[in-house]
Amino acid sequence: MNKQKLLKEKRVLIVDDEPDILDVLTELLSPCMIDRASTFEKAKELLKTEDYHVVILDIMGVKGFELLRIAKEKDIPALMLTAHALNKESLKKSAEEGASYYVPKEEIDKIDVFVADVLEAEENNKNPWVKWYERLCGFFDDNMKFSGPNWREQHKEFWDKKLKNLGCAPDERSEAEKNGAL
Repeated sequence: MNKQKLLKEKRVLIVDDEPDILDVLTELLSPCMIDRASTFEKAKELLKTEDYHVVILDIMGVKGFELLRIAKEKDIPALMLTAHALNKESLKKSAEEGASYYVPKEEIDKIDVFVADVLEAEENNKNPWVKWYERLCGFFDDNMKFSGPNWREQHKEFWDKKLKNLGCAPDERSEAEKNGAL
């Protein structure tokens, strides 16, 4: 994947109520054309009036799930970003409601890679959750809020279905699937 090429001049909306997070994301996504919003109202206005290649939504503080519904209505892929809603329930809700990725703020320094994953999945009509799992399963396996490596077991059928690489021929399966991790 050529990350720089994927990100270059893509329109991205970043929504977070913390100014320092907006600044960090803007810097990390410098190849993109960035719009920023620090309130639900401003983000809602931008989502309704502008077109974006992807949106990054904080879950807490700016009503991220409500903004996710608006993004989905406009067919805009969304990454959910969180620190305070870092739990199995918010992760599952993000996936159920149509988010393309779920990123803990502890992993914010890799946001350019995660956005590129979503853009590449969109471009190739692939399931972005497969890349998400490959990149972040270790984080969630090690995180006590997710009760260790068995965090998917409570909703096994849901996660097994969500993490399938839909639309791929068998020889194009992800490394995680080939190795039996999914």
